[in-house]
Amino acid sequence: MQAGLNPNNEELVVLTDEHGNDCGLMPKMEAHQKGLLHKAISVMLYNSLGETLIQQRADNKYHWPGIWSNTCCSHPRAGESFSDAAHRRLREELNIEVPLIEQLTFIYKATDPQTGLIEYEYDKVFRGQYDGPVHYNPQEVKSVRWISPEKLKKELAEYPQRFSFWFGIILEKLELQS
Repeated sequence: MQAGLNPNNEELVVLTDEHGNDCGLMPKMEAHQKGLLHKAISVMLYNSLGETLIQQRADNKYHWPGIWSNTCCSHPRAGESFSDAAHRRLREELNIEVPLIEQLTFIYKATDPQTGLIEYEYDKVFRGQYDGPVHYNPQEVKSVRWISPEKLKKELAEYPQRFSFWFGIILEKLELQS
């Protein structure tokens, strides 16, 4: 059995309370159908020009397919630290390995209007610096681009439906920190 999967080959998420304490495991799809709080990670990469690397989620994603979001995001596996999960997903989605620094933790809840699935996540956000090429995994990512803070803010204001719900929250919270 592959790490992070149950005997039925379903990916598992770590359920948590509002303080980040583990409360058990559940198949990822079931947790999103029931809207149960679970652990998540989000990564934000910036280049030396101060631009943010954003990704357009692959069309085959089970929720929020085809929308633009932060550099990458996912869920820690049972026994995996938030930091290790962030590094793993950065490699799996974008083939990038860089040092990451934890920036903030927040909880959010949102329903995908396309699928009805519910994201209710205890999310730790990590930040890194990267100036190299991006060779993304087309099974995970439809497209990537670097975008300036000004242009990103403008696009989010004009076309919020093109972006993930959590991405807007992350940007707002990071702005409050600076």
